[in-house]
Amino acid sequence: MSPMADPHAAAGTAANNPAGAEPGFEHAHQPSTVAQLAVGIAVLVVAGLLSWGALHIPSQAGYSGVGPDFLPWLAACVLGLCGLWLCWEALSGGYRHLDAPDGAQHGDWGALVWVCAGLLINAALITTLGFIVSCTLCYAVATQGLRRASGQAHAGSARTIGTDLFTGAVISAPVFWTFTQFLAINLPGLTETGWL
Repeated sequence: MSPMADPHAAAGTAANNPAGAEPGFEHAHQPSTVAQLAVGIAVLVVAGLLSWGALHIPSQAGYSGVGPDFLPWLAACVLGLCGLWLCWEALSGGYRHLDAPDGAQHGDWGALVWVCAGLLINAALITTLGFIVSCTLCYAVATQGLRRASGQAHAGSARTIGTDLFTGAVISAPVFWTFTQFLAINLPGLTETGWL
């Protein structure tokens, strides 16, 4: 008897596969329980490392009664809860309502290089060129990677690069001025005025 002639076999196949999905869908796209559990454990490890780091931060109350260790402890607690939840999900039947992957089959390494280059440029030049210029360059270079990853044909054009440089400056300058002029926090600049 063929599988198609058996109504019980057909019903079992329909119950296991989403509508319109190919046979084996749940195995091809659903991560194993071990992999899901590994994600939860990894999140718990990161939460533990954050907690360990928070122990070494002074707890004396600062502005508004909040100490410098408040945010690390908050992040550690939230991550810890997320890690426990992920482990529970993995051990009690797997992640619920998990969509099939819809991205590319492989990572775009060229785009990753562009984004990493932007971050490294910022770190290398912030003390010599100042916050505004280095962050502007970081934004423009990283955006090139994102544009190339999405397949934009005009990513490398002079107009696009100019637009990205302008946008980076429009974002970084107000951030710099907020810290230096209004909060009196020193950030690396080209001049001693706190405006550039």
